[in-house]
Amino acid sequence: PKLRFICVLATGYNVIDVDAAREKGIAVANIPTYGTQSVAQMVMAHVLNLTQHVGYHADTVRAGRWSRSDDWCYWDFPMIELHGLTMGVVGYGRIGRNSASVARAFGMKILAYDEFVKDSGEPDVEMVDFETLLQRSDVVTFHTPLTPQTEGMLNAETLKLMKKTAFVINTSRGPVIDSAALADALNNDRLAGAGLDVLDVEPPPADHPLLTAKNCYVTPHISWATRSARARLMQTAVDNVASYIQGKPQNVVNK
Repeated sequence: PKLRFICVLATGYNVIDVDAAREKGIAVANIPTYGTQSVAQMVMAHVLNLTQHVGYHADTVRAGRWSRSDDWCYWDFPMIELHGLTMGVVGYGRIGRNSASVARAFGMKILAYDEFVKDSGEPDVEMVDFETLLQRSDVVTFHTPLTPQTEGMLNAETLKLMKKTAFVINTSRGPVIDSAALADALNNDRLAGAGLDVLDVEPPPADHPLLTAKNCYVTPHISWATRSARARLMQTAVDNVASYIQGKPQNVVNK
C-alpha cells in the first residue's frame, strides 16, 4: 500500500500492468533512450551477417577449408549488396529512426510504418501501411512495443506478403512475431533469412522452432547491452528516481 513509484530498467514496460498501477496512484517510469544507438548497431550486425555470412566463412577458414581449396576464394551463400535495397522499419520511434539512418549510410531506401506517425519529417523516408511495407521491403526490422495490437503482427498470413528473398530482423519484443509461422516460412524457402535478438519465450526451450530454422540467427537478447548503453541505463534510472522524489517525475508512461 505504500508503493508509489516503479522504475523499469528497460524501454519496454509490458511486464507491468500500467493501468492497474495508475488506478492505485503508482507512477511507472521507463528508460526510453539508453539503447537507441546500441540496438540500431545490432540491427545492422544481423543484416550484415545475413547478407555476408562473415562468421560462417571465418569459421570455414579456421577449420582449414581455404588452405585446402584449389581456388583463391569461395562462398557458400550469395553475397548481397545493400545499396539500392529497401529496408522496412516497423515502428518509427527513436530506435526505428536511428536504424533507418544507419541503413541509409549503406545506400538503402527506407519505408516506415507506425500507426502513430503519419509524416516522418524526412524527405527520403516513405510512410506506408504495414502490408505495403511487407510487400516492398528487402529487409523488415521491428521496433514496436508489445501491445495487444502488435502481438503476432507478423504471422502466417502477413508473411505471405513478403518477398521470398527478404530478411526479417527483430530487436523489439519476441511475441510481435509468430515463431512457428516464421520457422515454417524459413524452412520452406518462403523467406531468405532472419536475425532475431528476441524470442517469444526467453530463455527459449531447447526445442524452440526458431533455434533450428533454416538461415535463422538468434542472439540472446543482447542488443541493449553495450557498455555505453548500460551506463546510460543506470544513470537514467537514478535520474528517474531523483526526479520523482523532487516532485518532477520524468519518463512516466502511465500519467
